[in-house]
Amino acid sequence: MEKVFIGVDVSKLTLDFYVKSNSSQQHYRINNSVKAIKKLLKPFQNNENTIIAMENTGRYNFALYEFLAVNNFSVFVVNPLHLKRSIGLLRGKNDKIDAQRICLFIEKNHMDLESWNPSSIDIQKISLLNTERRHRVKLKSGLLRQTQDLKLLKNIADKEIIKLNQQLIKTIEKQIKVIEDKILELIFSNDELKEQFNRMISIPGVGKVLATLMIIKTKGFSEVKSARKMACFAGVVPFEHRSGSSIYYKPRISTMADKELKKVLHLAALSTIRLKNDMAAYFNRKVNEGKNKMSVLNAVRNKIIHRIYAVVKNKSVYENCLVVS
Repeated sequence: MEKVFIGVDVSKLTLDFYVKSNSSQQHYRINNSVKAIKKLLKPFQNNENTIIAMENTGRYNFALYEFLAVNNFSVFVVNPLHLKRSIGLLRGKNDKIDAQRICLFIEKNHMDLESWNPSSIDIQKISLLNTERRHRVKLKSGLLRQTQDLKLLKNIADKEIIKLNQQLIKTIEKQIKVIEDKILELIFSNDELKEQFNRMISIPGVGKVLATLMIIKTKGFSEVKSARKMACFAGVVPFEHRSGSSIYYKPRISTMADKELKKVLHLAALSTIRLKNDMAAYFNRKVNEGKNKMSVLNAVRNKIIHRIYAVVKNKSVYENCLVVS
């Protein structure tokens, strides 16, 4: 049976499907709903050689994920940057063209990519709650900066506005607390996630936010099973940059990283070096040797990832040891 490649461009209200086989190519546009997806893909459900690809657009993908999770398709969720850089120079853009480009990309590269596996319902719920939490944290951060700026403008700033901002900050803080409690409730209701969570927070510097994020990014450590891969994903691994004998730069970290995870790891590293533990001893020793502080801090971020994977894989807890080799 011939292979069928389907590229899907996802938007809020509609889905554009570009279906390609050896004998035909066809474009379809449907509503972004499970019912419409089921109707369109019904002819392909018994074909094990059907390969579907899409970019991740957050919650707009949920209808597709819901249908694909219970059907026999090979599914790939493509990194938008990977897709963009693989195509080369582009002219023109619309939803139909985007779906076609995704289709052609997956036809060429599906053998080299890892297929998508659905998350459990618990992890999907945790991920959605974490998105809501992150949104409120950004709102709170913006309001705090705005309130500080208004306080500097003593002669012209309206005191009532400052008071309203402070009240709103307190409301957002209460909402963040409610969301965090719901996240913990979901984690503790699942024995496997609870065990992983408790092992991770035994590591100095690893708190509730980082432990939750690691569960989400790894789908409960069922994906990204290597600490090295996760370190690359988080953007904490320095890469070499040289060409022949004339071009050489010091190894540096890549900008292609999960920014959210990298930020939380950075905060975890700052936290751990303030404590009395082996990673703090490592940081101080390297800095005293003359190493760049940010370079050593990046090494601490890398060590945190490796420790997380070690305790989860070995089903142990981290023991604070001040002996540094």
